Amino acid sequence: MSSQNNTERKSIRAKLSKVVAASMAGTVVEWYEFFLYGSAATLVFNHVLFPPSDNPLTPIIAGFATYAVGFIARPFGGIVFGHFGDKYGRKKLLQLSIILVGAATFLMGCLPTYSAIGVFAPILLVLLRVVQGFAVGGEWGGAVLLVAEHSPNKSRGFWASWPQSGVPLGNLLATAVLFILTATLTEEHFLSWGWRVAFWLSAVIVLIGYYIRTRVSDAPIFDEVQAEEIEEGVDYGIKAVFKRYPREVFAAMGLRFVENIHYYLVVTFSITYLSVVVKIESNEILGLLLGAHAIHAILVPCVGALADKVGRKLPYGVGIVLTASWGFFAFPMFDTAKPGMIFLGLLIGLIFHALMYAGQPAIMAEMFPTRMRNSGVSTGYQVTAIVAGSFAPIIASALLDKFDSSVPIAIYLLVAAAISLVALLFTRETKGIDLRSLDHADKVRRGVV
Repeated sequence: MSSQNNTERKSIRAKLSKVVAASMAGTVVEWYEFFLYGSAATLVFNHVLFPPSDNPLTPIIAGFATYAVGFIARPFGGIVFGHFGDKYGRKKLLQLSIILVGAATFLMGCLPTYSAIGVFAPILLVLLRVVQGFAVGGEWGGAVLLVAEHSPNKSRGFWASWPQSGVPLGNLLATAVLFILTATLTEEHFLSWGWRVAFWLSAVIVLIGYYIRTRVSDAPIFDEVQAEEIEEGVDYGIKAVFKRYPREVFAAMGLRFVENIHYYLVVTFSITYLSVVVKIESNEILGLLLGAHAIHAILVPCVGALADKVGRKLPYGVGIVLTASWGFFAFPMFDTAKPGMIFLGLLIGLIFHALMYAGQPAIMAEMFPTRMRNSGVSTGYQVTAIVAGSFAPIIASALLDKFDSSVPIAIYLLVAAAISLVALLFTRETKGIDLRSLDHADKVRRGVV
């Protein structure tokens, strides 16, 4: 009997590892491309795709404005992909999303400069950014649910956190490529053609990710519920989610708020602050971020495993409280201009982030029944990006420009943390819950059983 149980456990682990690989492959690809844009907005686009300005922050803010466009498009992608993901399956929509974001990113590398075509350069950039953001908006929900719905109840936090590691790994890859290019090319060559190479590389990575995703299937629980939906004609999609589970949607949005703002202050705005205020060279900043991203990627599944032991809410709550303090000590650490202190400030920020980010897939997946889970998690996760991550670098840059101080930015992060802490208080603890019990409870609420 023991030998049979060991064999079954190995089989489950092997299957889950395959699903995790498929989920992470696409996640790494798509976030490589999304974060590549974020770094390029500071390092490149302000020089080649926008009109020059005497104030160095002006073109950077313009670059971040187009950066925000991608975030604004993400909720629409989450809604559309979530709707059809609940109807047709997570896998099919994930394959489409990776192709869309890959094509948009490759074409960004082909854009003419502002000096060549004038205002049409930023206009084309915005259009491609909309497509990229729309596709990335459909990525996260399907990717984490593909894993969460395959995972055992007792270890869902651990397994579902792995796609979250794909985000820092994608960022790591984007940072590594830019670091190599800025370190090996002159500034003139990098700004004229070198930056384009990083965008063109997406084509190769997309093909690899797409192939891996063809090797997996949707979870049995989805196939079961899909068959029932066809028979019963039940409702699903964003309208049904807000009608049936409004509390869960708003709780998910609230939890996401400070995590999203904090992450983009650490990994995007910090590049602006360090280059414009502290006067650190771009390749040095990227090198420091490289190490911090690597540790972050390793830490995320560790926190996911912790959430299976102590519950979802405790690590998240600790992360929120610690994040509230980050801006008050991190920017002074940056101001020292010492590489060790800068690296420590970045790393501490990402450690605080991991405490919140690792548990999100399990927390949000355990809020909704299978028939509307993709719509629920995608809406809760992506809609927040409009008012959180999209505007975080813009707000931080504007505050820095107006007050010439990092303190208002720290206060901004503190207020965001207070909002998320309130949302956490209204969130139920769901450690170890059976997803089928959520489907049964949903049927009871609809009067089916």
